[in-house]
Amino acid sequence: MSDLPSNYSQHRSILITGCSSGIGATSARLLRGRNWRVFATTRKQEDADRLKSLGFDAYRLDYEDPDTIRMTADAVLEATDGRLDAVFNNGAYAIPGALEDLPVDAMRALFEANFIGWHDLTRQVIPAMRKRKSGRIVQCSSVLGFVALKYRGAYTASKFALEAYTDTLRQELSGTGIHVSLIEPGPIDTKFTENAIANFDRWIGEDGTSASVHEKTYKIRRIRMEAGEPGPFKLPPEAVTKKLIHALEAKRPKARYHVTVPTTVMAIAKRILPTRLLDRLCIWAADGEE
Repeated sequence: MSDLPSNYSQHRSILITGCSSGIGATSARLLRGRNWRVFATTRKQEDADRLKSLGFDAYRLDYEDPDTIRMTADAVLEATDGRLDAVFNNGAYAIPGALEDLPVDAMRALFEANFIGWHDLTRQVIPAMRKRKSGRIVQCSSVLGFVALKYRGAYTASKFALEAYTDTLRQELSGTGIHVSLIEPGPIDTKFTENAIANFDRWIGEDGTSASVHEKTYKIRRIRMEAGEPGPFKLPPEAVTKKLIHALEAKRPKARYHVTVPTTVMAIAKRILPTRLLDRLCIWAADGEE
């Protein structure tokens, strides 16, 4: 017997961030096909305009711009008469590089986009969900939300913070009718790597590379990243949306959803390996990735 409620096909509403491409765009499209009213947001206005032309309720929401978060949350709650059923926090980015090479301003900007902005949006929709005693909050985390890999420290730190935040939120909302879930993807075929290269160039760049003790590693990794060859375990964005649908529509959504083989393997390794062996595994994975 399916664990989906009998009324799962009724018209319900969800706010999804990061819908310009990848996981967000795919989720918006597939959920609309399941009779959800999708409020799709993007960081750039031109992407929001493109989604509007496709029939979506679309807004500009930049996690680094509190005004856009507030205005979008207000507009969506008004459009739904305060009956927003779900929010899927999804938009995030990485700044690859060794932590010792990462400017403080870069770390601040990344945390604003990957964590603080998520908190801002989430707390603005919770009161409406509390009032209705119903809602779903789904956070797109990562395998890097529970294991750390070198040269991904900024992104990993933000995802570790998100995992702790979400676990705490789930406990605090227990019994309110609001369910909170984490989706933890491994490698997904999106523009994530392409955007990461651009962020490396912005914050570290050629000057930072030549002055770094990691210069040789950066050059090798850049070649691999630019080659863009899909790994053996990389899945399309639909794999994430499949887990999202369960988190939104199941009577008893899970606290965590693993996506891809590497995520499952790392979750097991995290539980059974001593720290030194886990470090060796992570170093091996980082050196062989992409």
